[in-house]
Amino acid sequence: MTRRPRGAIVVATRNPHKVEELGEILSGFELEPLPDPVVMPPEDAPDFAGNALGKARAAFEQTGSAALADDSGIAARALSGRPGVRSARYAGPEASDAENLALLLEEMEGCEDRSVAYVCAIAYVDDEGGELIREARCEGVLAAEPRGDGGFGYDPAFVPVDIGDDRTMAELSPAEKHAISHRGRAARAVAEAIEELR
Repeated sequence: MTRRPRGAIVVATRNPHKVEELGEILSGFELEPLPDPVVMPPEDAPDFAGNALGKARAAFEQTGSAALADDSGIAARALSGRPGVRSARYAGPEASDAENLALLLEEMEGCEDRSVAYVCAIAYVDDEGGELIREARCEGVLAAEPRGDGGFGYDPAFVPVDIGDDRTMAELSPAEKHAISHRGRAARAVAEAIEELR
C-alpha cells in the first residue's frame, strides 16, 4: 500500500528544471534533490512508465526515502510518435535541448500534420516500497520555429491547444504552463492518489 510520506520525497532526476517544476506543482510536499551518490538506471524501457518506475525504485533503494520520478517527452504524429522515450537524447546522448529541438523541427519541415503531444509518466515509491504510477498528456501543434524564453526542452516550439491562442509553452507564465502541462497533470494525479491513502 502506498502511503503519505513521513519525510521528504527524493526527486529522482539530475535535471534541475524538472526539480524546479515539480516543486512548484507539488508545493504541499517536501521535495529534495537526488543525492550525488545515487546511481540512476539507464532509460531503456520501451515506455515512459517503465523508465519513471525504474528511476523511482533506484532512488528508494539507495536512499531509503520515498521517491518520485518522471519520464516524459514529445510525440509527433507525422513521425509515428518520435521522438517519444528518446526525447531527451533525440539528437544524441549528449545533445542539448536546442539540438534536440532543431532536429525535430528539421524532420517536421514540410509536414502538413504538425500535431504533437507531450506525454508524462510519474512514478512514486513510498518509504516502505509501495508503488503507484500516473500518466498524462498535453496535446499541441509544433510551431515552425522556436519562440519564447521560458520552460525547457521542446517548450519553445510546442503550442498547446488548451490555451486557445498561438503562444508556445515557453511564452506562458509558469502558472499557465503548470495548469495544462503533461507534468502538471500527472503530478497532481500522483498527489491526489497519495492524499487518498493518508
